[in-house]
Parts: sequence; C-alpha cells; structure tokens
Amino acid sequence: MLPTVYRGSLALLTDLYQLTMAYGYWKRQRADRLATFHLYFRKLPFQGGYAVAAGLELAIDYLRQFRFDDEDLGYLATLRGNDDRPLFEEGFFDYLAELRFTGDLEAIAEGTVVFPNEPLVRVTAPLLVAQLLETPLLNLINFSTLIATKSARICQAAEGESVLEFGLRRAQGIDGGLTGARAAFIGGAAATSNVLAGKILGIPVRGTHAHSWVMAYGDEREAFADYAAAMPNNCVFLVDTYDTLEGVRHAIEAGEELRRRGHKMVGIRLDSGDLAYLSIEARRLLDEAGFPEAAIVGSSDLDEYLIQSLKQQGAKISVWGVGTRLATAYDQPALGGVYKLSAIQNERGEWEHRIKLSEQRIKTTIPGRLQVRRYSHDGRVAGDLMFDELLGEPDGKAIVDPADPLRRKKLSANWECETLLTPVFRQGEVVYQNPTLLEMQARTKAELARFHPSVRRLLNPHGYPVGIDQKLFKERERMIHEASALDEEE
Repeated sequence: MLPTVYRGSLALLTDLYQLTMAYGYWKRQRADRLATFHLYFRKLPFQGGYAVAAGLELAIDYLRQFRFDDEDLGYLATLRGNDDRPLFEEGFFDYLAELRFTGDLEAIAEGTVVFPNEPLVRVTAPLLVAQLLETPLLNLINFSTLIATKSARICQAAEGESVLEFGLRRAQGIDGGLTGARAAFIGGAAATSNVLAGKILGIPVRGTHAHSWVMAYGDEREAFADYAAAMPNNCVFLVDTYDTLEGVRHAIEAGEELRRRGHKMVGIRLDSGDLAYLSIEARRLLDEAGFPEAAIVGSSDLDEYLIQSLKQQGAKISVWGVGTRLATAYDQPALGGVYKLSAIQNERGEWEHRIKLSEQRIKTTIPGRLQVRRYSHDGRVAGDLMFDELLGEPDGKAIVDPADPLRRKKLSANWECETLLTPVFRQGEVVYQNPTLLEMQARTKAELARFHPSVRRLLNPHGYPVGIDQKLFKERERMIHEASALDEEE
C-alpha cells in the first residue's frame, strides 16, 4: 500500500531524536554495531483478553524503500542547533545517502492473536539503522493492530453476521482511513465504504444513500422510487429521515416496483432511534409484505457493546454498519506499543544483554533476542513461552509472568507447539511471502476459534498465560539485581 499512496521517500517519517541519536552513534563510531530491538505492547487494548497483530505488510513496504533522497538530506542540512549552527555535519549526510536496511527482521504474521510483552517484530541490524526504525515501525504496527483488534471484537459481537466498515468520514485523516479500512478487514469486517481502499487494497466496497437524497426530494416515496430507478441493483433504502416505520412502508412500495421490473430490493438501513424495537417492527413489515430475504442494516454509533446489547434484546439486524467507533478505535486512542533495545554486540563482536529498569515492574524490559512458542492441546491453545535465543533452548516448559513472578504455568512436553516469530528479512532481503488480505482475515477467524471463550469474552476476560522460561527469568533477575546494586553504590 505505501508505494501506491506515497511515491517519494519516507525516511523522514521519524522523530528528530532518532536522527540526533543516529548522528551520535555515527560520530562515536558505534553506528555499525549489531543490535536487537523488540516491538511489543505492555497492556491489552479495550480491557480485552487478546489483540490481533496487523501492519506487517506496511512495515515491509517501508523497509523496502528505506532511503534518504536528496530532498531529505537538503532539508536536514537546514536544521540548526541552539547555537544557530548546523545540527549535522556534511559527512553524516554522505553516510545517510548510502544507508539501506541490511539487517534481519522477524515478525508475527498479521491476523495472529497476540498478548502483552510478546515481540510483534524483532529487528537485528546495525545500531544506527535499527534506531531509525523505531518511530516508523511503531507508527505502522501500533495503529493497525489496534484497529484489527477492535474489528475482531465487533465481529465477535456480531456473531458471524456481516460487519461493514463505515468510518472514513470520522477517521484520522486520509492515511487513518486507508490503514483503518485495511486493518478492519483483517479483523473480520466484510467490506468498507472507502472506495479508495477498495481500489488500492481490493477490499469489497458497500454503500447506499444518505439522508440528503431523501431531503433533496422532500417526498420520501418519490426519493425511493427515483433511487430504485437509478440504482436497481443496489437498493438498500435509508428509512429514518422522517418517520422510520413509515419509511419502511415506503421502501416496501419501492421494493414491489423493483420486483415488477425484475429486480430485487436488497434491504433497508436504520440509522437512529431504538434500533432493537425498530428492527423488530421493520422485520415484521418486510416479512408480511413478502420480503423475508431483505436485509436490515443497522448503523448509528455502533460498537461491540451496543451490538451485543441489541442482539440480547432480540434485534432483527443482520448487517452491522460500524463507523466512528471502529475507525477511531473508540474508546482507546492508541495501543501503547514500545520498541526497546534488548541486546547489542560489544567491540569484540560478542553479544551482550541489555535491560531497562523501572519503578513499575511492567515497564522493566526483557533482555536477549526473544522468540515465542505457542503451545496447544486438544485443539485449544494453552500458553505462550518466550525464550532468549542467545541463551539457547528453553529450560523446561514452565513459564513465568515477567510482570508478576508469582504467576507461573507448567506446559506439557507432549503438547504441540508453533514458533510465532518468522523470518521476514535476511540481510536486507525479503524472504517472506505476504499472504493476501483474505488469508489474513481467515487467519484471524481461525486463530480466535482456538482460544477458550473466556479469553475472547468482551467483559472481564480470563487472562491467557504468557511468560518467559526459567533460564531467561533467572538471567533477567540477575541483571535487575546487578543494575540495582550499581545504583545503590552510586
């Protein structure tokens, strides 16, 4: 998607402090040391029990075209420090002009169910390059994962009925609309109203008419009749411009005329009022008039909780048009993903672990070069184990919650397991075959089906066990105590 929408360089899609650090690494001869960073989130969004990984293909697009062009370097040359002198020297621009991504990248496939602290992306590359990737990778992965997760929750509430993404007009800008439509489709949405997303991404597009169509006529009967004459193969009538149930009757009249002309009324849309009551009454009217197959589309600020409530009330809505609260990830504006250094080579080329401490244990990082294995038995997933490839294979099958060492779980050696982080780049070359969006969507559906309903429920979900192996736990504790002791000595 990125090369289609953005034709030029995106190397400056970053924060200034990434470039100042890169300059510092270059000045102090640290730029080419290999380093490993992990991109992950600490807390599940929407107070839910899971998240859905998304955005990898966008990250691949970004890395494929990662380079500083002449305009980028010309702009950087205009930046000044607080002494009004150039912020960067000319030699640094020569270095940036030749810079490309030459490292390794592993990632979890889009549509995979994921949990806190698990690396969605692992980057091993020269320190300067790996540092420059922090902001763009977070930008591309965070938002997509957030929207894919929201979409999966909404589709879960819809219980297999179609969800249409209607959020472009309320999305955060053009890119928010396009990326949101893509991520919503991965999460399970059947189609989008966003025609540009349909063109670029191949997502099915759906749409009917607005209240303004009816208001432009003044007479609802005439408006529906003219719409049916103009679009006989796309007739979903919006019936709540004036009196909703009277609007349903007018839609039935237009549907009868369509039928006489050899066409079919697709359905009606309810966009306001008591959707449960109105949909039940509308269904009765449609059935009595001989339109049992006509769909009832519900919209009006829907989200997973309202959809769930409407279904509990017996609403007869069969298609759900979800706009604002899907496209904007209501009511959580950001995922909160982070990108942290976990290992680096020293001057002798030996790997050294790195850890960041915090007074909040949840923010203390996990050192090493992490891999994730997911264990399952009897067709259901049972737990995720993170281990450090620098330390070797896991020490047994017991996992420890990094945020709470008292929470532990034993995984059986007889259970099946799969490795989640898969190679995407090797020495700067793509070695990964991107699945289609339909395949990503199917993966989301299949993945969620493997989890116990208690993990998937919208309110107060059960905590799925994710942890680090005993060997990594001991190394992490050793590093925490060692760093804490140094702080006390100082």
